[in-house]
Amino acid sequence: MKVTVNRKAHFNAAHRLYNADWTDARNATVFGKCANPNYHGHNYDLIVAVKGEINPETGFVMDMKILKQLIEVEIEEKFDHKNLNEEVEEFKDLNPTAENISVVIWNKLRAKIDEKLELSITLYETPRNFVTYTGE
Repeated sequence: MKVTVNRKAHFNAAHRLYNADWTDARNATVFGKCANPNYHGHNYDLIVAVKGEINPETGFVMDMKILKQLIEVEIEEKFDHKNLNEEVEEFKDLNPTAENISVVIWNKLRAKIDEKLELSITLYETPRNFVTYTGE
């Protein structure tokens, strides 16, 4: 029997969507307001889902205190109130779209969570726009 546990987190960050190989006009056409050279921000909501067997000794799939701490250290401290393009190493050469942010978050957490457990990241860029990444 597998159960999924979820932890919700939040961070605020600025970014600019653009492709350095394109003209400003093409970036504006493709990314619209998100290509603003002065950046723009989002209030991101993050849901980290961990799925696995219930440990018969603890009754947990994963200790939620540990998951909370991992999210705080690996994600919130590194992303919150940051300019993703300028201050987060993974985005120096990677366009910080919601899709790419979710993959970066998954990779950071995957390295810290038992491989027997499945991991899924859902990142809300706005209340109506969100992405989910499961490592596939």
